[in-house]
Formats: sequence, structure tokens, C-alpha cells
Amino acid sequence: MRGLIRYTRPNNLFDWNGLLDDFFTDTPVWKSRTPAVDVSETENEYLMEAELPGLTDKDIELNVEDNILTLSSKQEESREEKKNGYLIRERCNQEFARTFVLPKDADREKIKGEFKNGLLVVTIPKTPEAKPRKIDVKSN
Repeated sequence: MRGLIRYTRPNNLFDWNGLLDDFFTDTPVWKSRTPAVDVSETENEYLMEAELPGLTDKDIELNVEDNILTLSSKQEESREEKKNGYLIRERCNQEFARTFVLPKDADREKIKGEFKNGLLVVTIPKTPEAKPRKIDVKSN
């Protein structure tokens, strides 16, 4: 699957040879980019925070299948402009997908996602059976 693409301008805009060299080498001008994700754990849950600037909640897809959590997005943009007898069409497709293996103690039925100001917070509660409990020790 393709990731988000970031264009890096050459140092010198008139250095077309360098631009072509970059295109045909292992260090291309176009670079793949996936969102940054921080994962943390508390006593009762796991938290994932994904930075998704420029996206809306409608652009984000969060799926759970077996023990795999998938975060993905696909954006398709097209623009058409008629000017001075010319037709200009631009199309841009951006997509990414990140997958995470859920721990055994994750409660897959109660996973929640909340998106606000470009930050997706996914809450993954732990099952009650997995939480630590105190065992009483009796003497005879």
C-alpha cells in the first residue's frame, strides 16, 4: 500500500540535472510518509495517539479484525480549471495504512476512537480478567 507522499524541493530550482539524478537513484525526490503514532499503557487501558493533520473524521478508517487493528485513510482530490482556452486538470491521491497487533488482554469490542484538531486518540480497554487482582492467602 502506498503511503502519504511528500515532495522535497531541490536546493537549486534550476538544477534539473540534480533533480533527474534524484529521480533515477535510490534517494528519490518523492518520499513516503506515514503518520506518527504514540502508544502508552495505563492500568486499565492502552492509548494510541496518531497525528493526522489536514484530515477529517470522515477521511479516517479504523478497523479490527481478529487481533489486528488497522488505521487507514484514502483521499482523492481533483481540480479542474479553464483559463485562456486551456483546460488544467490536477488529480492527487493520498493513502496510508498502519497495522498494530493487539495484546491478548485487549477488549476488542470496546475500542473507541476520538478525533479532534488533527489528533486521533484510540482507547483500547483491557479485559476485566486481565486486570491484576489480589488473592487472599488463608492459613490452616
